[in-house]
Amino acid sequence: MEYHDYYKTLGVSRDASQDEIKKQYRRLARKYHPDVSKEGDAEQRFKEVAEAYEVLKDPEKRQSYDQLGANWKAGEEFRPPPGWESAFHGREANFGGPGGFSDFFGSVFGGGMSGGMGGGHVRNHPGADQTMRISIRLEESYEGSRRTIQIPEINPNGEIGTARRKLEIRIPKGIQEGQKIRLGKQGQASLSGGPRGDLLLQVQFQKDQQLRASGSDILMNLVITPWEAALGERITVPTLGGDVELKIGAGTQSGQKMRLKGRGLPGTPPGDQTLTIQIHTPPAENQEIEQLYNELRDKSEFNPRTQQR
Repeated sequence: MEYHDYYKTLGVSRDASQDEIKKQYRRLARKYHPDVSKEGDAEQRFKEVAEAYEVLKDPEKRQSYDQLGANWKAGEEFRPPPGWESAFHGREANFGGPGGFSDFFGSVFGGGMSGGMGGGHVRNHPGADQTMRISIRLEESYEGSRRTIQIPEINPNGEIGTARRKLEIRIPKGIQEGQKIRLGKQGQASLSGGPRGDLLLQVQFQKDQQLRASGSDILMNLVITPWEAALGERITVPTLGGDVELKIGAGTQSGQKMRLKGRGLPGTPPGDQTLTIQIHTPPAENQEIEQLYNELRDKSEFNPRTQQR
């Protein structure tokens, strides 16, 4: 009986994560599925891939398989070590269903694929998850919203079709850029008549002229005049929840930051809105303003360069 190297069959390393194993299995299952593949040995390869995944997808089966050692090579003559059957089969009794796997699988694990493997075809296996980006306004995250989107239909073999589907979706309050909205059974169709995979909508924010997000916080550059900075003033500041009145203290400097607590995206706790002060100087666009600048220059001893020493 030949030893089967399940890691080699899937093309993953022995320390591959469960997510890596799952992703690789789905890729190979699409490639070799007899209903869509044009490979001459597609059905045999598909059965080998399914057998390898049946073992490696389950942490307990994988651990038991790894106990056989990493020195075996695919195709080598193999016999289970003494006492293996009683040690493993005694605690494994849920493989039920007709077999479709190799003698190696049967000798090591004592059964067929959980739920059956008729003729080597995986029945009712779900389709792959599908990820796409969705662009929303900051206000939609702040308030929560509903919208209709259109998504391309992904064929069971992973190709993008020409048909499109309409979906009604809910955008949760406080969702942040990079987070995903999961829509169950709205992803890629199954190769074997099973349910669709899930659709994951990865959120990105549309550009706003004044506001931008950093996690749950909202950032804004607040532009003020030199006299507002020097003398102090009360001004109106936009936030996602509406305009608020803010007091600019006398002597405020460019680059100084101010915080509006709880004025960011909703959450527990909610984010804040951080304002970075930028002082914009008006141009000397007429003789009167130019004269005022001359008087300020002559009367003030202020020199920011000497203050930096």
